[in-house]
Amino acid sequence: MRLVVFAWGNESRGDDGIGPLLLRALENAGWDEAELIEDFQLQIEHALDLRGADLALFLDAGRDTPAPFFFREIFPRGGMTHTSHALAPESVLDVFRQIEQAAPPPSFLLCVRGTSFGLGEGLSPQGAARLDQARAFLGRLGEARRPDAWRDAARAL
Repeated sequence: MRLVVFAWGNESRGDDGIGPLLLRALENAGWDEAELIEDFQLQIEHALDLRGADLALFLDAGRDTPAPFFFREIFPRGGMTHTSHALAPESVLDVFRQIEQAAPPPSFLLCVRGTSFGLGEGLSPQGAARLDQARAFLGRLGEARRPDAWRDAARAL
């Protein structure tokens, strides 16, 4: 199974770096066979990274996210702005659907609640604690990298 994992954020902006920190945790946890992609933000070109994928995971931090995090399956959704910057994961899936004329792979979003996003700030104590909880959750996801198992995990939260 080909798994693609996207993480975006900026470690120079406090808790905004949670996505990239989670990606590094996956690297250290043996998710080497997965394609791990890090960027400051999602862009339309990321739709091309989904070609041939069987499963996709998006990792991010959010301001108004339920604490400590939420995990859910996501689906293509239009509504891109006039620019191609700062896309939502659902928009990346929609771009894939448009260019490939096919459904994207089953895709999931893990979004960790952050509290501190200022330039030059470090990871907040709350962000660090939630990052640890999200790492543990990813460990459980890694045991069964299948859409049906991930749907069950999402329902269980």
